[in-house]
Amino acid sequence: MTISSIFSLITKIIDICIVWYLVYFLLKNLKNNIKMVLIFKGIVFIIIIKIISNLLNLYTVGLLLEYIIMWGPLALIIIFQPEIRTVLEQLGRSQLLGRHKVLTRDERELVVNEIMEAVDYLRKNKFGALMAIERDVSLQEYIAPATKIYADISAQILESLFYPNSALHDGGVIIQGTKVTCAGCVFKTSMDNKLSKSLGTRHRAALGLSEESDAIVMVVSEETGKISIAINGTMNYNLSFEEFKKMLYNELRPKTDIFYAADERGEEND
Repeated sequence: MTISSIFSLITKIIDICIVWYLVYFLLKNLKNNIKMVLIFKGIVFIIIIKIISNLLNLYTVGLLLEYIIMWGPLALIIIFQPEIRTVLEQLGRSQLLGRHKVLTRDERELVVNEIMEAVDYLRKNKFGALMAIERDVSLQEYIAPATKIYADISAQILESLFYPNSALHDGGVIIQGTKVTCAGCVFKTSMDNKLSKSLGTRHRAALGLSEESDAIVMVVSEETGKISIAINGTMNYNLSFEEFKKMLYNELRPKTDIFYAADERGEEND
């Protein structure tokens, strides 16, 4: 093979990889964004009607659909500008190799133990709580306007932040690595119409954040003391204490096992 043919092959592979990543990114955001799903359904519906009108020679319907198809993209950009901006922001925030600090086994145990101690106290006293652990997708847009903490994670800090008389107890807390970064965060609530009406604002905010990021979002119900975790647009509701702890620990494990498996095995043998 000549150098030019090798270069041509490499460029084709890069081209295919970029296209596949864009398709993957769009499908991922389509799945986790309720409004984007509605847009997609509307486009599919218009295409189906257009095909039917062509087969049945429905002139008036076909003419109207041609105008919709012609001006539809511009209308979508104007009407759904916030959603499009959110997707573009996620593309800018996301990094292929990840940005969050990979916790060691000791750090994971520290984070999980401190959170679980706080959750146990909060659920027994029925103090509402909303906590998010940042992963690959940056939560900077929520951190920027919030009250900065930048303290080592501890059960006492989390308990005091969500104490009913605390000025910050109604907002969310963001955790980065082993640090409590900020409190008093206001997360976007989920727009999923299928959600049970019994779920309160905290659960909807947790689900909303999990729909637009890969954060681990934990909730303690103020009314019932039930504990839940929202991940990737799915609410794992009313977990037992052990289920909550196991899910939290597993989600904090490094995803790139190929790089950390050897280290994990070494730590487990200690």
